[in-house]
Amino acid sequence: MFLSNQGFLAPIDEKAEKVKKCVKARDGYGLVFDRVKRSNAAKLHNAERADLNLQQAAIQGSCALVPANAGPGSGLVHVPAPATGNTVQSIMPRRTTAMPKPKWHAPWKLYRVISGHLGWVRCVAVEPGNEWFATGSADRVIKIWDLASGHLKVSLTGHISSVRGLAVSARHPYLFSCGEDRQVKCWDLEYNKVIRHYHGHLSAVYSLALHPNIDVLVTAGRDVTCRVWDMRTKANVHTLTGHTNTIASVVCQAAEPQIVTGSHDCTIRLWDLAAGKSKATLTNHKKSVRSLVFHPTLYMFASASPDNIKQWKCPDGKFIQNLPGHNAIINCLAVNPEGVLVSGADNGTLHCWDWRTGYNFQRLQAPVQPGSMDSESGIFSMIFDQSGSRLITTEADKTIKIYKEDDTAVHGRDTSHSLAPRNSQEEEVLRALLVFQKYDFKDFNVINAST
Repeated sequence: MFLSNQGFLAPIDEKAEKVKKCVKARDGYGLVFDRVKRSNAAKLHNAERADLNLQQAAIQGSCALVPANAGPGSGLVHVPAPATGNTVQSIMPRRTTAMPKPKWHAPWKLYRVISGHLGWVRCVAVEPGNEWFATGSADRVIKIWDLASGHLKVSLTGHISSVRGLAVSARHPYLFSCGEDRQVKCWDLEYNKVIRHYHGHLSAVYSLALHPNIDVLVTAGRDVTCRVWDMRTKANVHTLTGHTNTIASVVCQAAEPQIVTGSHDCTIRLWDLAAGKSKATLTNHKKSVRSLVFHPTLYMFASASPDNIKQWKCPDGKFIQNLPGHNAIINCLAVNPEGVLVSGADNGTLHCWDWRTGYNFQRLQAPVQPGSMDSESGIFSMIFDQSGSRLITTEADKTIKIYKEDDTAVHGRDTSHSLAPRNSQEEEVLRALLVFQKYDFKDFNVINAST
């Protein structure tokens, strides 16, 4: 004990020092000790295997290059030697995950602008015979237009506030409308008069849909309910409750789920029409869901929100994929049988997607009507005609715009719309073109209903 006082150093006990280091190491690094041991053992095992493979390659006269660190994570693949059948390691890149190749779609271009409404044009519906379409506006008027020529056929007045939803029956000469005046109306198109009212909503009605097989009308809106009506008797068959905020969109199909609703509470609900109850609630979206659309041939639907466009599979609402990139408040969706999905936003941007792969093959900026402000470029609703070859959009600049496929575009020659990925410089140029795109009156006709 007192050797140090006399100027002598105590002899070093090597065994005690070793035990001391082990105790300190175990105390400080005990949590990762086992991992280090396994890693060292794996390295030793890999080195031994590499030496063995070098010996085998030398014996077989093979000229394959085998690095000393060859192992399961090194990106090397075992290839059988052609002569002896033994396995040697050759340097081969690991195969990357194959991305599905998107189908080529012709680019869309604006070819007609129709003016005539005196307010924001909020909704559109196409007649099943594909001869005319109807639009509803904030000017409280429903206008029916000839699809081929764009000329006004008739104006229907009766709503006392903005018209927010339209639907045309495939089995009856009826047009259904709903609006912010809480009214749901049935118009007889043979007499151009209202023949039925459906009373029950306590606030603005934002969306409506017709069941394709049975005489049932579904409406939804700001009173947080979705109501199912008997078309003929005007009876309120079901009141579907469960959402906690405004229901912005409702769609119907013949198969299950027969009714799907999207709401500002960020959820999508799938409803059992027979029971009048919710069968599933989809909570993947983080922001309000303003639009839903069923695919015309596949058993799927899409939903639009500022965070993402999402695709779902029926009947249980299984999530399929995200379509990211349309960074705006998306008001509307439309899809045609060719698999072209189009989304329209509050800032006037149109994005065209390949439904199967989610590839964004075209981006358009809707030009504002001369005399309007740039802030009036919002797109409120859109729909494809029955052939899927024309896209009708209704907008905040009080116009209706019709787009069609560019007949002159050829796959492989039209580089601006080819499927090859663009570099950053090309993206910047295209973005600048979108921002500064103005009217070119040679590209489309401007039709004024008053003339």
